[in-house]
Amino acid sequence: MKAGHKVTISAVMGIAALAGAAAQADDTRPKNRFAAELLDAHNAARSDFDAARLEWDDGLAQQARKWAEVLAREGQMRHATQSDRIGMGENLWMGSAGVYSASDMVGSFVDERRDFRAGTFPKVSRTGNWRDVGHFTQVVWHETSHVGCAVARNARDDFLVCRYWPAGNTYGVEIAPQRSLASR
Repeated sequence: MKAGHKVTISAVMGIAALAGAAAQADDTRPKNRFAAELLDAHNAARSDFDAARLEWDDGLAQQARKWAEVLAREGQMRHATQSDRIGMGENLWMGSAGVYSASDMVGSFVDERRDFRAGTFPKVSRTGNWRDVGHFTQVVWHETSHVGCAVARNARDDFLVCRYWPAGNTYGVEIAPQRSLASR
């Protein structure tokens, strides 16, 4: 009887620990469904690349929101200066207002994978220009652990800004999936 009792208590404690871990994981998910879709699209690409999952960061999302609003007001794309980003990485996207899903937006970053080749940054593109894969490499950068994104809209376009911590695309750092790309 006592042995069975220990198993039951052990099982209950295990279930409680799993529930606690799930609650903690939910704390890092954005409450907004669109933002959650942005995070999920990033993490799907990272999973395919054998990179750890990103956590949503509301502070990064607030920074992204401020910059997205500037871009929407100006009606053009440009990266924030390095001093404005203070160590944050940044991906930008622009498209017709209300047409694209969060997955479509992040998907445009991930589509750059077609030109990616494993190597030491910046020599990571089949085209010879790292900018052809720079959005993708930031999404899957192994050392990056947090992301926050925001969309702002003007009369014509949506502007997505994603901020990453720590920034990726660091010169001299190797970037490659743990598994061979050839096995896919």
